[in-house]
Amino acid sequence: MTVVIVRHGSAGDRERWPGPDGERPLDERGRRQALGLIEVLDGVKIGRILSSPAIRCIQTVQPLADARSLAVEPSPALLEGAGDEAVALLRSATGEDAVLCTHGDIVPLLLDYLSRVDGVALEPKPRWPKGSSWVVDSDGGRFSAARYLPPAG
Repeated sequence: MTVVIVRHGSAGDRERWPGPDGERPLDERGRRQALGLIEVLDGVKIGRILSSPAIRCIQTVQPLADARSLAVEPSPALLEGAGDEAVALLRSATGEDAVLCTHGDIVPLLLDYLSRVDGVALEPKPRWPKGSSWVVDSDGGRFSAARYLPPAG
């Protein structure tokens, strides 16, 4: 089984966005990254797509969902600051092929968990720029390997 952790695409400057941050959309670069996710994840089996309810996260995985004829399932456990809720969601996904789209504070938290608890080997300096992904394999209820995929677009 495979879980893909995706950091949302580029969404401009938080400080310049006049509305609620949860409504901040992808910018042009982020839209290219979202479309590029289709190719980046070509060949990766996906049964579910879960996303932070933030618009920029949903927009990041919507083209992938459309291409795979799947729905995007909003999950508050993937919101900024979710912490332990995000870890619990990741742990519950060991038995399925899923994409989890989240924020820049959650990705390192999940990577640290994978390394510390399941002993997953990561690159010496893991990274998670906007629009990037980590493909994480699970075997027998535990995560076993992870590989970084840079953003497209």
